[in-house]
Amino acid sequence: MKKIIIIDDEAASRKLIREYLQEYKDYIIIAEATNGEEAIELVQKLKPDLIFLDVQMPIFNGFEVLMQLDEIPQVIFATAYDQYALKAFDVHALDYLLKPYTRTRFAKAMEKIPNPDVLQNFTESLVVSTNFTEKFFIQIHQKLLTIAAKDIIYISAEGDYANLVTQKGKFLSNYGIGAIEPKLNPQNFIRIHRSTIINLDFIKEIQKQNSSYDVIMTNGDVLRVSRGYMDKIKERIV
Repeated sequence: MKKIIIIDDEAASRKLIREYLQEYKDYIIIAEATNGEEAIELVQKLKPDLIFLDVQMPIFNGFEVLMQLDEIPQVIFATAYDQYALKAFDVHALDYLLKPYTRTRFAKAMEKIPNPDVLQNFTESLVVSTNFTEKFFIQIHQKLLTIAAKDIIYISAEGDYANLVTQKGKFLSNYGIGAIEPKLNPQNFIRIHRSTIINLDFIKEIQKQNSSYDVIMTNGDVLRVSRGYMDKIKERIV
């Protein structure tokens, strides 16, 4: 049974999703949220397999919700605003339902949910894939600066954007950390926090701090490993 959380500030929109989901017996709605803050709390606590997510909501919008999650579940956006569609796929949403949508359109979105075998092998497929970005282009005024992926020490979230920290300095990307992560080879880069991805080649040492870890990078920056990403460090301890 797959767990679902519906996140939308409009009662009518939540009701429609509940109605359409009645046909899917392998899914169960475990909670509903009416604003971004409530959504973050529920997703972090209940760890759903799938969320239906509105964009414009009180406190935090849909994209801000995703940025603050330790682990992002499968996402289907359901919104009245068509201008965010491209950004939705940048964060790897399964689909983008534009209100008002029909039962048929809803069914097509549900068909895009990966089956259990795909989900189980998702990490393995990332590791064996070779389709990773080796060079990034960062816009500086009217020029594009080339940054090699191997030269990135770590990446940190900066609102809707991301900072690429290198030995030559810090560079602001126009994309968020969630859009950049899939372009990085997971053999070299791991996420240690919802707002931090590190390059394993630039780790100087790791210090245990009570129930957590601090990662000291070669440039001297100290980065905390959040609870949701502890296993990514532990699995490399021999």
